[in-house]
Amino acid sequence: MRKRALQCYIEPVLMYGCEAWTISKQIQNKLEATEMWFFRRMLRIPWTAKKTNKKVLNEANKRRSLVRTIRKRQATFLGHVMRRGKLEHLVTTGKFEGKRSRGRQRERIMDGLATWLGPGKVSDIMAAVKEGICGGT
Repeated sequence: MRKRALQCYIEPVLMYGCEAWTISKQIQNKLEATEMWFFRRMLRIPWTAKKTNKKVLNEANKRRSLVRTIRKRQATFLGHVMRRGKLEHLVTTGKFEGKRSRGRQRERIMDGLATWLGPGKVSDIMAAVKEGICGGT
């Protein structure tokens, strides 16, 4: 019962707008910690209990899936944006004319997907989307 409540009520609120997030390693660690906190609360394990994350996941019969789900939603959204080919396409790919600002450049959505999928895979996905091979809306 608690698993369904977690899936129905909490995860959608947590992942609202996740398609536009840039997930750094620090944010990924925080998301995984949040997911583990949810499992511990669901199983009523106190924070003072000396249980490893593996034991908690085995007890819940679950795997860590929050970051993977977010990445899948981002990849789906990328396909949607690339097929559309308008302003969203320019913003997502970061192809603007003009000068770049000073300092370290911000991480883009494409950078995050490149680290997750691998650099060659992003270009393959972009080529497939342009040809209309990828499905979805």
